[in-house]
Amino acid sequence: MGKTRLEAFSDGMIAIFITIMVLEMKVPHGETIDALLPLLPVFLSYVLSFVYLGIYWNNHHHMLHACRRVTGAILWANLHLMFWLSLIPFVTGWMGENHFASGPSALYGAVLLMSGFAYSVLQQLIITSQGPDSVLKKAVGNDRKGKMSLVAYTVAIAASFWFPQVSLAIYVCVATAWLVPDRRIERVLGANEN
Repeated sequence: MGKTRLEAFSDGMIAIFITIMVLEMKVPHGETIDALLPLLPVFLSYVLSFVYLGIYWNNHHHMLHACRRVTGAILWANLHLMFWLSLIPFVTGWMGENHFASGPSALYGAVLLMSGFAYSVLQQLIITSQGPDSVLKKAVGNDRKGKMSLVAYTVAIAASFWFPQVSLAIYVCVATAWLVPDRRIERVLGANEN
């Protein structure tokens, strides 16, 4: 199977998740700037989640660009990733509405952790299906950044029960580390095209 349908499906799903998040933000009843202040936590959680979904979209695109063919296992792993990403609008809304309280912040981290795990599974299945000389394997190596992100999410989940602000800071730091699309894949793909 070719990868075009998988790319189109995933792009559409991520666009839907972003749309759901923005539709969940309610317009305030008031005409002054002060009417927006109670919505600040909701807006900040939206911005963070928008960035995360953008990161997944960018890196998913690069990863699939390195994939030559799609297997049934890759299709299911991609659905697994989309499942966890589909929960981001829910946990985003809950965390923002409750001003980054412990429980919502922990669940937000759990969804990020499972999304990161699902992405790693998909990445590994693509590498396995492409063989020992996989372009993706050459690009990501041992994927230290991906593994460190999973550890950071785990620490953030634990921290959220005592220091929710620390967990939020960790989520922001991980997002910042991934903000630039994965240049490793671009470099390897560029070298293979020359």
